[in-house]
Amino acid sequence: MSETATTTQPEQQKQAPSVARASGSMAIATIVSRGTGLLSKVLLIAVIGAEVLGDSYQAASTLPTMINELLLGGILTSVAIPLLVRAEKEDGDGGDSYAQWLISMGTLILGIGTVLAMACAPLLTDLYISDSDKANPELVTAFAYLVLPGIVFYGLTALLSAVLNARHVFGLPTWAPVLNNVVVILVLGVYALLPGELTLNPVRMTDVHLLVLGIGTALGVAVQALVLFPALKKTGFRFKWRFGWDSRLSEFGSLAFWVLLYVGLGLASMVVLTNVATSAEGTLTAFNYQWLIAQVPYGVLGVSLLTALMPKMSRAAANNDNESIVRDLLFGNRMSAILLMPFSALLTVSGLAVGLGIFALGNSGISGGTRIGLALALSAFGLVPYAVTLLQLRVFYAMKDARTPTLIQALIVAVRIGLLYAFLGISTPGDADELAVGVSLAMSLSFVFGAIVGQVWLRIRLGRLRTGFTIWTVCLTVVASSLAFGVAKGINWLVQDLFSITNVYVSSWVELVLVTAIGLPLAFGLLAAFRVPEMKPAIDKINRLVRRR
Repeated sequence: MSETATTTQPEQQKQAPSVARASGSMAIATIVSRGTGLLSKVLLIAVIGAEVLGDSYQAASTLPTMINELLLGGILTSVAIPLLVRAEKEDGDGGDSYAQWLISMGTLILGIGTVLAMACAPLLTDLYISDSDKANPELVTAFAYLVLPGIVFYGLTALLSAVLNARHVFGLPTWAPVLNNVVVILVLGVYALLPGELTLNPVRMTDVHLLVLGIGTALGVAVQALVLFPALKKTGFRFKWRFGWDSRLSEFGSLAFWVLLYVGLGLASMVVLTNVATSAEGTLTAFNYQWLIAQVPYGVLGVSLLTALMPKMSRAAANNDNESIVRDLLFGNRMSAILLMPFSALLTVSGLAVGLGIFALGNSGISGGTRIGLALALSAFGLVPYAVTLLQLRVFYAMKDARTPTLIQALIVAVRIGLLYAFLGISTPGDADELAVGVSLAMSLSFVFGAIVGQVWLRIRLGRLRTGFTIWTVCLTVVASSLAFGVAKGINWLVQDLFSITNVYVSSWVELVLVTAIGLPLAFGLLAAFRVPEMKPAIDKINRLVRRR
């Protein structure tokens, strides 16, 4: 290694923000992003409902994200940051040419994929809802033609975010989805003001309602991607098209093959899930919305933690520092449990109140809100295993091992598909409430299985992981959360009984406010009382603020 490279690397590491600081700044942006995203979804279900129109829109709007993952998004999420970090370390230009090549080739692949996907839109619709007699294939296909151009912009968002993250820029990539949500909110406002309703028989591509909803959805994704270009330029990066051969193309291709297989397995499981869910009208919408709510705490806390840890683990892997990798894994697992278990408990005890208070408005009604709430309450236990599983897989990717995550994914998908068909078999035909719960349970249980398999596999690969320490932390968070939300739920019951609250909307919101305001602080307070080490920085900061006053 040259002297210049030797002196540059420590300087670059000094510029890297701490995990706590980077996670904190992303958490604020993610709160706003998730909040505006939730508002857009509430408006969506209020405007178009949770039945045929809602299911058709949900099925179509999922297509560009899944195809983007299959083309490139999964690769970028998993292996691009480790490779960009290594290029930054090894290349004389700080990895600029490699980043240029990655963006150029990625854009080309995404463009070709978008054209092919739009040409095959009817086939994709048939694949996606082939087993359903409740869906509207013509409407799904019509929406697909309008939203599929979003593939390019989803991919560009992932490309540019990966380059920015590798350069320690975390803020704007986390804020960008807010603009997407704002655009969607405005589009829904316009849609609500349009006279008449969307015609389902026959479905016409010239229908203004269809055009506003479909094009508006794609426009939001475009804005989300394009806003990242100025941020990239501000880092000193100058983009130019680069389509030539890169010596690391074979390495990228080897990793990409396994990641594509990984994403393909995920796509297969989602195809099965969608076919199962559309067997009962409203089930797919219920699953998507409960998943959206469950993702709010993970998106605010888990994603922020994972995004900040990924470059750190990648640098440790580049230096063959397994001890640091294990330390980061232990920290990530324990923090995931500490941060997310109280929210998992909140969603478990008050999931029904969430569904009724937020999603029972407009065309959705009490039945739609109840369906979402039940699915959320009975599957919220999967939140922590989900976060742990994703962290474990990122450890393998940091070590440039894309094969093992794919094998683990294959096991998870096999379990998930088996559970989906098992729940479909035992559910009452046409009962959307039962099936929504079953589909949601299948997803959560598959992540519990994945977390166990991933921990065993990493133990074989890296040696002692101090798994007992992680399990002890999980047990403490379960006890603290159970006690806290048991007390909160009891107080809610007393208040509701005292004031004789019978209106379902008022009762739901009173429960949400009381249980959240009492349960979360009490849960974290009990974790502090249990002397969980990761709580000490927060306790010290609170003590300093109290002493100042």
